[in-house]
Amino acid sequence: MKLHYLIGDATDPIKKPAMIIHCCNGAGRWGRGFVVALRAKFPESEKAYRNWFATDKPKLGDVQFVQVAPDVCVANMIGQHDVRWQGKIPPIRYDALEICLKKVYEKALADKLTIASPRVGCVLAGGTWEVIGPMIEKCMTVETYIYTLESQRNRWQDAYEN
Repeated sequence: MKLHYLIGDATDPIKKPAMIIHCCNGAGRWGRGFVVALRAKFPESEKAYRNWFATDKPKLGDVQFVQVAPDVCVANMIGQHDVRWQGKIPPIRYDALEICLKKVYEKALADKLTIASPRVGCVLAGGTWEVIGPMIEKCMTVETYIYTLESQRNRWQDAYEN
């Protein structure tokens, strides 16, 4: 199994049923990056995330699964400590992200879902695809599609399938 790299929008998976995964912060903040597009298409994903923080205190490595359409689920993965860098330390926590990915792939396999994802953890969270891409491949149990917006095409060196 290999990662499929596509130009497109991860909020609109080409293969369904699908789980859209993304990296969230452990501070309960939702408002920049991929979540802006996610909120526009599936506002219930943000509502569920905010309710999660209002009723519980999610920890690094926790995942919230939110059914947003009959054939689409969103996985809010707590894979970053905060929203700001601490000196030279980015918000991403690779160990927590890997725990999240294992949970996501376990559920995706059980529920027969494909995975749709932006470059999870690589922009605002400060992670690198050289670390996260292989981590996803290590955990991968179902077809996985990594989406890059057209405007970001030249930022990454992967060969796109479309």
